Amino acid sequence: MGTKALFGLTVLPAAMLGCIVLASISRRVRDLFFVLLFFASAVIERQDVNFVSREWYRGSSRGFEVSIAALLAVGVLFGSLFGRVVSRSRKSAEDSINRLKAGVQTEEGEVAADEIRPRSRFYMPASFGLMLLFFLYAGLNVAISDPQIFGEFELFKMIWGIIVFLAAAFYVRGERELRLFVIGLAIAVAYEGALAVTQRYWWHIHRIYGTMDESNSLSMFFCTTAPVFVAAFNSKFPKLLKALCALALALAVVAEVLTISRAGVVTMAVVILATAIATMSFQVTGKSVAIALVAILAATGVTIKSWKTLSTRFGESTLKAEYTQKRSQGRGYYLRIAALIGEDTFTGVGLNNWSYWVSNKYGPKLGYRFTPYKGTDKMPSNKVAEGANLDDPQAAPAHNLGALTLGELGIPGLVLFSLLWLRWFQMGASFLWPRSPDPLRRLAIGILFGLCGLFLQSLTEWAFRHLPIYFTSHALLGTLAALYRLRKQSKRQMMRVQVEEAVMMRAQVVAT
Repeated sequence: MGTKALFGLTVLPAAMLGCIVLASISRRVRDLFFVLLFFASAVIERQDVNFVSREWYRGSSRGFEVSIAALLAVGVLFGSLFGRVVSRSRKSAEDSINRLKAGVQTEEGEVAADEIRPRSRFYMPASFGLMLLFFLYAGLNVAISDPQIFGEFELFKMIWGIIVFLAAAFYVRGERELRLFVIGLAIAVAYEGALAVTQRYWWHIHRIYGTMDESNSLSMFFCTTAPVFVAAFNSKFPKLLKALCALALALAVVAEVLTISRAGVVTMAVVILATAIATMSFQVTGKSVAIALVAILAATGVTIKSWKTLSTRFGESTLKAEYTQKRSQGRGYYLRIAALIGEDTFTGVGLNNWSYWVSNKYGPKLGYRFTPYKGTDKMPSNKVAEGANLDDPQAAPAHNLGALTLGELGIPGLVLFSLLWLRWFQMGASFLWPRSPDPLRRLAIGILFGLCGLFLQSLTEWAFRHLPIYFTSHALLGTLAALYRLRKQSKRQMMRVQVEEAVMMRAQVVAT
């Protein structure tokens, strides 16, 4: 038995059990695990263990990966479901009821955020049913595909994603947990941003990558998380927490420019502007004007400082060249491969099998001379064939999430995945109106535009499946599902109070 196998059979189960026990007996430990979950997700590739590794394979998963972030998520999940909680006193509960009956409400007529607490620990989070359906279809797809090992790697990652989603959904139960969510996310983003600045100006790396080893993945990470800080800054949060959000946002913007990601820079600007418009107060004050001027000056300074590098990067290629040239591996190449696969098979080539079948079959059909894989256990040649119009010997995953899903899971998989995305957007969009400074509303809007950033950049990248992005996005989605439930509960509580008031008024009328 090898060292890695022995480690997997002893240390990891013991660590997982320890996380479950500690998170269950201590609320503070559970809080700490939740905050650390975001940081551990961002640096996940620096501390994970990969079993049955196929590091040479150019897929979105290359083994059965277990990480500290996964262990923390399990601890948070079980602790939230079965752990000790600090319940409010009877007097506090009576005060809440009295405040409700007295009509203490937010501006839009809903119950105040601090009065909404879930009655039960377990519930069906919004979108979880579609997530399960998509997972089951992916499992069926792997079962009928050849080879299966690469698909099993991706299924294993999907299970961890579901655990992270559920952990956040069951943990967030009010504004207290929401503040910890913002703190954890801000620490992770600030670290990545500071590391990015160090890589560029201390280590003189041209396109920085943070801890993610890929510039475009780091760019997607910032596009997904930055809108949350804009929403948090415009919410009723303590000044110290707003200062942390402002720092994280500033570092994220600078680091985004340093990634020199063309799609990322444009996407970041769009989602930050949209979040600001959706969450800011339109009341003009000296403070708001000062903040706007500082933001404009800072953005102008960053743009001027990086203009030469950005203009060079944008001038490297045009949209027409990217999507129409048939002798290069631009973005259009991935769409043509996906269309070819779709014509050949209704259910796709199998989850995480894009690189295998494009290298061995579909790429050569379109004139791309990849070096083929020789089974799933042997490392292929890493030499590019002489005269081949390629940069790498084997095909990379499609740099378009829709094309990748269509090629691997076929039309049914693409339909299910599209429905799942639509459900996520619907959940977030339900918070857009009426406007309110309530953090439980505005943070949901920040997550919504973070999803928009994730989606927009997924049109040119596959990094949604990259482990740091996958864990972080599922933590955000779980938080959104929790906020969605809290919003529905607030409406039910208000209806209950209104019914009670109507009954009391009617009784008074009858008595008189």
